[in-house]
Amino acid sequence: MNMLRIATVEDDANDLEALRTHLSRYEKENGLKFQVTEFRDGEDIVTDYSAEYDLILMDIEMAFLNGMKAAEKIRELDKDVIIIFITNMPQYAIQGYKVNALDYMLKPISYFSFSESMGRALHRVNVQEKEFITIALKGGKKKLDITQICYVEVQDHLLLYHTTEGSFATKGTIRDAESQLDAKSFFRCNRCYLVNLEYVDNYMGSDVSVNGDTIQVSRSRRKPFLDALNEYLNEVGK
Repeated sequence: MNMLRIATVEDDANDLEALRTHLSRYEKENGLKFQVTEFRDGEDIVTDYSAEYDLILMDIEMAFLNGMKAAEKIRELDKDVIIIFITNMPQYAIQGYKVNALDYMLKPISYFSFSESMGRALHRVNVQEKEFITIALKGGKKKLDITQICYVEVQDHLLLYHTTEGSFATKGTIRDAESQLDAKSFFRCNRCYLVNLEYVDNYMGSDVSVNGDTIQVSRSRRKPFLDALNEYLNEVGK
């Protein structure tokens, strides 16, 4: 696992200090590395929200925008981030199903309950890491579902990820994309294109149709591409 990006949203100084202590202890005991960003109100994290966090530890009772309302706004922008509520009023935390919250912790937060919730969160992150990649965009980051990536192309030192939801550009090389994506389902058909074999519609001669777009396969890669495609189709058909 790479560095875990965590946001804490807590307006009480004592509870915030408890979170800091628990995070530091859990990080050391489990050999992990956390990058923690602190917010003092739900309004602060929602303003210019960027989908760059793996986990949000969210207080519910806050002065300007409560945690439940903040989570609802965040879910409109980021369906993947893990949310754990922190509260001294469990009747509110039970409503967490509305925003697909993973768990809730009761104040005062004991280290035992904290570590139990963190264990569940880490398990969820490990599962998601197998299905998503994160790319840097102007003004923030975006998680891409690997199964929705049709193909990747490099253009003027930019990587263009063409997905079923649209296209997204980030700086990088085609080798960067190859290192992030599963070699079993993606194949580099020329210097500039990396194709998801799942979205291959047709392959004739030197041209392959990927989700309706035509991409040329270089001469030296035609046989390896056909072999990879056949192997993939046979594997999927099992």
